[in-house]
Amino acid sequence: MTDDRERWALVLGASSGMGEASAIGLARAGYNVAGVHLDFRSGLAHVEQVKATIAAAGREALFFNVNAADDEKRAAVLDALAGRFAASASAGRTPHLRAVVHSLAFGSLLPFLTDDPKTRISRKQLEMTLDVMANSLVYWTQDLFTRGMLHETRIYALTSEGSTRVIPSYGAVSAAKSALESHCRQLAMELARTGTGSTANAIRAGVTITPALLRIPEHEVVIEATRKRNPSGRMTTPQDVADAIVRFSDDGLLWMTGNVISVDGGEFVTGS
Repeated sequence: MTDDRERWALVLGASSGMGEASAIGLARAGYNVAGVHLDFRSGLAHVEQVKATIAAAGREALFFNVNAADDEKRAAVLDALAGRFAASASAGRTPHLRAVVHSLAFGSLLPFLTDDPKTRISRKQLEMTLDVMANSLVYWTQDLFTRGMLHETRIYALTSEGSTRVIPSYGAVSAAKSALESHCRQLAMELARTGTGSTANAIRAGVTITPALLRIPEHEVVIEATRKRNPSGRMTTPQDVADAIVRFSDDGLLWMTGNVISVDGGEFVTGS
């Protein structure tokens, strides 16, 4: 049976990296996109390019330049999205939040132990990293569920092998990625019991050259090591990840939930 609902994707972190690629990929696959991003004036021109690309695919780009980890901003975004859905329903269409992509990459890249306390991570920085990069997934899902917006919705959270590997500056982000994967498992189990038919999976992307990677002090070493060990002979790209998310959102995959799915050309299984 043909699904003629008006498909929407909510992308958190839609202005760069894998979030941007996923937003554009989903638009080209027929999804309207609600994008949440946090950019200063210097980055807004690029955001307009992303929106224009979505529009060129014949889809709507409803973007919000806000902190996705802020409770009030999250509520405001969902109010606006619910209003847009109501307008669509009034016009005789059936809006459907088909995909949610959590691709938030904002956290501290400080070590845990240094001789100078001023150069090591603080409680506030550690808690902020876990809140933005992991716990926010739970809060968005809770609010979507409370509003009745989850129905056969595919939720994807972008993780990395950093959840199990160690580099000096990555401790807080590694903890966040570990927590994010755990949140996906818990959400998958609880969503299955809601009767909404919704799923949650973590997408473990290979090392990908994105703005987030380039902020890591050791990024040059990480890139060199990845190029040597990836058995496919190249690094993962944001497009690789976006293509997977689009395919995983197709019909017939609602029984796939609670997983950490590698999209990396075999990189993770080769070890360090």
